[in-house]
Amino acid sequence: MRFGKRSRLTGCVALAASVAMGPAVAREPEPAVQAGSGNKGPCRATLSGGESYTVCVVDLKRERVRLFWLGRDGAPYASLSSLARAQGAALSFAMNAGMYDAEQAPVGLYVEDGREMKRVSTANGPGNFHLKPNGVFYVKGDKAGVLDTARYLKTKPKPDFATQSGPMLVIDGKIHPKISEDGPSQKIRNGVGVRDDGRTAIFAISERPVSFGAFARLFKDDLGCRNALFLDGSVSSLYAPGLGRSDLSRPLGPMVGAVAR
Repeated sequence: MRFGKRSRLTGCVALAASVAMGPAVAREPEPAVQAGSGNKGPCRATLSGGESYTVCVVDLKRERVRLFWLGRDGAPYASLSSLARAQGAALSFAMNAGMYDAEQAPVGLYVEDGREMKRVSTANGPGNFHLKPNGVFYVKGDKAGVLDTARYLKTKPKPDFATQSGPMLVIDGKIHPKISEDGPSQKIRNGVGVRDDGRTAIFAISERPVSFGAFARLFKDDLGCRNALFLDGSVSSLYAPGLGRSDLSRPLGPMVGAVAR
């Protein structure tokens, strides 16, 4: 089992004015990956524009994409290792799923098992979350979607699961108008897009710091996503047992993963 080439003990939640990250926290050893039948799960390494990424492609007809925040004790899972222990072998991958506050609570909309646990945010403010348009990733039955927040509020999809983050990376096949081709901000980043009329959810994480522009082009040009959403940067982490990978990170808020149907 490897812990990823980055034991991420630094990072931000992109709302520096309102989010206190606190000191880095040492982690327990991650759960061992069980030897399987050769199935490496949904995640694969890929190259885009000279940058390396890990991309996890989930067929929602075969697996259920869901969100996780609080465990049975009512406390946040806080780490990929804790989530993996709780879900067991059914969890084929997981990553952090949006920005969160000092209490590890979602900053914007959060829906789990059809229950709205945090309301949608339309507020203005600093940081990536408020770089409008921001958006919502949601799952309803065996389909997923990514919509900018205004369209989500108009559509009212009544999802089983939803998380709000920002900014949108790709909107109706075009890169977010405020994202420069290659800006100065370089961070480890993760995000999500959809294709095939919502039947396929695609999650990606960069293997080294990349610009917003490079990350957006990954979804638009290489992954074929007409809509894609930035989840977070610096704290971005991945659990992919089929790759023998479980990244360390600061304490996390909401997480997203795929489990067997």
